[in-house]
Amino acid sequence: MAGGAASPARGCSTRLRKSYDCPAVVLFSLVATHADIDLETVAQLSNGSSGIATSALAGSPAVTGAVVLATCNRYEIYGEASHADDVEAARAALVGQISETSGLSEQLVSRSFSTRTGPEVSEHLFAVSSGLDSAVVGEREIAGQVRRALITAQHEGTASSGLVRLFQAASKTAKDVGAQTALGSRGLSIVSVALDLATDLSEDADWSTKKVVVFGTGAYAGATMALLRERGCRDISVFSSSGRAATFVATRGGTALDGETLRPAVAAADVMIGCSGSDTRVEAAELAEVRAGSTRPLIAIDLALTHDFDPAVGELDGVELLTLESVRLAAPEEQAESLAQASSIVSGAAKAFEQEREARSVDTAIVALRRHTMNVLDAEMEKVRARHGCTAAAEEVEFALRRMVKQLLHVPTVRARELAANGQQDDYVAALETLYGITVDQSAAAATAECPVDHSQLAPSQLPETDSRRESA
Repeated sequence: MAGGAASPARGCSTRLRKSYDCPAVVLFSLVATHADIDLETVAQLSNGSSGIATSALAGSPAVTGAVVLATCNRYEIYGEASHADDVEAARAALVGQISETSGLSEQLVSRSFSTRTGPEVSEHLFAVSSGLDSAVVGEREIAGQVRRALITAQHEGTASSGLVRLFQAASKTAKDVGAQTALGSRGLSIVSVALDLATDLSEDADWSTKKVVVFGTGAYAGATMALLRERGCRDISVFSSSGRAATFVATRGGTALDGETLRPAVAAADVMIGCSGSDTRVEAAELAEVRAGSTRPLIAIDLALTHDFDPAVGELDGVELLTLESVRLAAPEEQAESLAQASSIVSGAAKAFEQEREARSVDTAIVALRRHTMNVLDAEMEKVRARHGCTAAAEEVEFALRRMVKQLLHVPTVRARELAANGQQDDYVAALETLYGITVDQSAAAATAECPVDHSQLAPSQLPETDSRRESA
């Protein structure tokens, strides 16, 4: 009404806000792999890896997201911190948690991990997911491990939106490498190279005549079963210390073993393959007792990071032991051209990912400018309504002003994204403060971003089993 106090416009604040939170989220990673330290240390570090992400988020405000990638020859933690200044605190928190679960000193844990930040994080993960950093270069199993690491973190609620985008981009890059290059076209993997070595060591190369015992029921064991079938092996038995063998063989074939039937199966086996990484292992003395009197040679293939078989079994008469180190040394080299093409795809994908991240980093600043401008507009419109009421003329004025503001904001928005793509987003933020008095608080602690996946809708088959945590390269 004319002359009365007009109601504020819907959805508008009568208070001008001059400060806006802008979370300067930083991704980082702690990496321990076969390329830098021995596999025994990697195995020790990864003890208790399944609970590290949850514990780190609960124990340190510096860690706002975490995804753990634990495979047969690497242990990597990808984390998110609210600000670059928090990375050291986040690293210290993770090192402390790993020290506590592994039983190793914090000094040794800290020395074992290299820390990556910035573009190095995405480029390394993309290379890992594409098989470029594997013991068997070009193998495809690792891509599945990267994918399952993200699913696990999403299920546990530790994957921030930034980490979700990172891992999804890594999976896409792995697919692009597989589709656009000949890398991995021979179908080589840690399992296939191990089986090739076993064939070379066997007196009879025919797998259809061999009796095989597989330890484990995770995804790695599933890949092993598939390759054994491809080679004609028909007599496969499966043991799981967690009691999942019957469920596992129900869909893949084979014979499920329990504590009673395991011993006679091992006694009659030609090959036993360990890919469970469980807390129990076959000891040399126990194997010698079980195999006493057997004249059949036995090939033991230990593909578990924490060893399913006592290393001393290789010293027993009639037993040949193959390990991850054996596989690494025997793995053939990929062609230089394929490697160069794959590396180029990885580099390009990492650069694109970082450019997108930089562009996202100014989103809050853009919103701050828009809110500031709209607050000014709304305040002026309140004065108009207070003087003239909610008339048609007032509505026309408001429509014209909003259209003008939208046009005025177009160029600053475009320039913001251009500057961010060149790493100059700080210049944009400084300009906002200088010209408009808008303080974009870069140090404000960001709340953990919501994971875009509805965990309750994940099917059980999408969730990895605990004994498959350390599988693949």
